Amino acid sequence: MKTLYQESDSNKLRTVFLMSGFFIFFIAVGYAAAWYFNDSIILWIAVIFSVVSSFVSYWWSDKIILQMAQAKPIDRDNGKEIYRLVENLCITAGLPLPKIYLIEDSSPNAFATGRNPEHSAIALTSGLLARLEKAELEGVIAHELSHIGNRDILISTVATVLVGTIAILSDLAFRSMFWGNRSRSDNDSNSGNAAIIKFGIFLVLMILAPLSAKLLSLAVSRRREFLADSSAGLLTRYPEGLARALEKISAVPQNLKKANAATAHMYIVAPLQLDKNKNKSSVFKKLFMTHPPVAERVARLRGVNL
Repeated sequence: MKTLYQESDSNKLRTVFLMSGFFIFFIAVGYAAAWYFNDSIILWIAVIFSVVSSFVSYWWSDKIILQMAQAKPIDRDNGKEIYRLVENLCITAGLPLPKIYLIEDSSPNAFATGRNPEHSAIALTSGLLARLEKAELEGVIAHELSHIGNRDILISTVATVLVGTIAILSDLAFRSMFWGNRSRSDNDSNSGNAAIIKFGIFLVLMILAPLSAKLLSLAVSRRREFLADSSAGLLTRYPEGLARALEKISAVPQNLKKANAATAHMYIVAPLQLDKNKNKSSVFKKLFMTHPPVAERVARLRGVNL
């Protein structure tokens, strides 16, 4: 049986491989579009657009997400107990104190955001504070602090940006293929078997590219949750607290009002009932889940040794 330390190291390595594969995949799609249209400028435009989008996301994504969630800041005066709880865990973890936010929603949930530990924030719903016991709340906060300490919030943001970039690239390619004017070199014939094969390869790539990128992004997100669970167990030395919290959060039927498909992957448990129901679905449907099944996460927390 793996220890939590071994589980944490294993998940970090898998995340690195997944993200490396994501970037390689993105460059390959851009190259395929440039190859089909015989225009290297397409690849350069795709890369530049990705860099610019990543830059914007790096600096302002946390503010955008907090505003979308309608989160309000908590300080020492209006949230003394929760402030002290976060502060104590940060001292234990060796992390700077993040900004703390409250989301007025009866559905229990939480998320972390920020580009690095020095510029980070955690948001907790009022339903979470009302439903969980102290040990369970510590487990949730430790989970979110682990996301900050592991810097995988930034990884998730970059993955999301690249998924959008690939989708835009695919859409532009389709529009150019059917309605735009293409310039071809003299050596590229517009008829014959070679042209048909080339068209077929490009068409398949442009159809599968956004779907494949999204699946890879979700795989990165699911791996992050396992890693944060393991890290939280190490931080609190009491993984049972987080296990019970996950069970309580997932048992609540109502959706989180301010969550949507774009931000769902950031929460500790899937905030939309549609994703919660997939915990009991087929293996194929689980490929499209934003989170691993709660039952599997709880089993791992209860089955590994400190």
